[in-house]
Amino acid sequence: MLSKISTNQTKTMLLLMLVFSVVILLFSGLVYFSIVNFSHQRFYELLKIRATTIVQIEKSKSQINDSTTEIISNLNQAEELPLEKDYVFEIPKDSNYKKISHQIHLPESFFRSLVKNGESNYKDKEDYYIGQTFRSNNRDYIAIASAKNHYVVYYLGYLKRTLITCMILALFFSMIFSFYLSKTLFKPILKITSKVKEISTENLHLRLEPQPGNKELNELVETFNDMLNRVETSFETQNHLIGNVSHELRTPLTSIMGEADVALSIRRSEEHYQETLQIILNEAEKLDKKIKALLMIAQTGFDGKIQKMDKVRMDQLLWDVIETATRINSKNNVYMDISMLPDNPKKLKVQGNEQLLHLAMANIVNNACKYSNFQQVKVSLGATDNHVYIIVKDNGIGIPDSEFDKIYDPFFRASNTKNYEGYGIGLPLARNIIKIHNGELIVNSKENVGTTVQIRFPIFVT
Repeated sequence: MLSKISTNQTKTMLLLMLVFSVVILLFSGLVYFSIVNFSHQRFYELLKIRATTIVQIEKSKSQINDSTTEIISNLNQAEELPLEKDYVFEIPKDSNYKKISHQIHLPESFFRSLVKNGESNYKDKEDYYIGQTFRSNNRDYIAIASAKNHYVVYYLGYLKRTLITCMILALFFSMIFSFYLSKTLFKPILKITSKVKEISTENLHLRLEPQPGNKELNELVETFNDMLNRVETSFETQNHLIGNVSHELRTPLTSIMGEADVALSIRRSEEHYQETLQIILNEAEKLDKKIKALLMIAQTGFDGKIQKMDKVRMDQLLWDVIETATRINSKNNVYMDISMLPDNPKKLKVQGNEQLLHLAMANIVNNACKYSNFQQVKVSLGATDNHVYIIVKDNGIGIPDSEFDKIYDPFFRASNTKNYEGYGIGLPLARNIIKIHNGELIVNSKENVGTTVQIRFPIFVT
């Protein structure tokens, strides 16, 4: 994966360099040819001024006056052009320009165009020519001004060298900038890729960190983290399903087997048999509910969604959990604190699966009873405008500080629980159930003082 990203980074850098190079070349070419064109036009303008002045002087030769003097003075004051030459020819009546052409080494086509249009220009390497026709003393003439464009050659050569130097420097800096830009663009991706490679079945709790200022990449990170949440839930659920089943089915099976054993050991009256059968039936129904709940957890693990959602009254569910706990073991001492109940009972409704929620709360309450040596366990229920809160508090053995970070690991049991039966599955199972209900579970515990479990669910919105 990293090699592929590196290849893409190299391709991106080369593409950026190509784009920058093309832009630099186009810009340099535009600058160069614009200046060249301007230089040519400017030189032709200077030559045209010379040619026009020559025409005026030739027309004024017949009479020397103030106007002629002024023209000559202006000509002398004008910018002198390199190797400037002036020519005046009478236009041949037979339109044969061979003699003139040989004399100043210009093609005949130049003279034909000049006579036809009244003005024309010609360029031979560094030599520039411009001509005009005029009439004087009833005769037609041609006036030609020429000069060598040394300035253009010199300055354009200097400009060419300057532009080439600038292009080389620009290409060098564009290479550095392209490398930096491509590295900057791919750095978050490389960081995410490295983090993804760290994630395995042993550390599915790891999550990708958002990238500041990168909205599109953060959407990918958020989507990937959501997927990890579903995968983690699914993996934990599927990986520990057998343990959950054995743990949750043990109590009702024990009750059923005990009642059946007692019923078979001694002959009883019909009423006693009916009571026993009713107990067995009740426990079997509970067993059936737990099996369905566990299977539902397994199904939930595949797509991260609860298959069956209903409106659940948490006060009614907790009363049933407390009643069941007391019936299973008469030593269980659970007190329901209703002092925080809201005036509106609708605030006690949550959206979820009753069987799963019952399973989670039963695990938490039964653990509190077991690890408090059957001291009183206080269950408090309250609600705000947005959430339902449940607090289960006991005065039991608590959890050692050094082992607290492992309480959600399946099959983990604290070092001070050796004298208590259990498999270390109840709390992780309850946490997963609460998590898939968009709830939150917080455990606070101190060894030999007790444990407090806080649970929060979002209120069902009608």
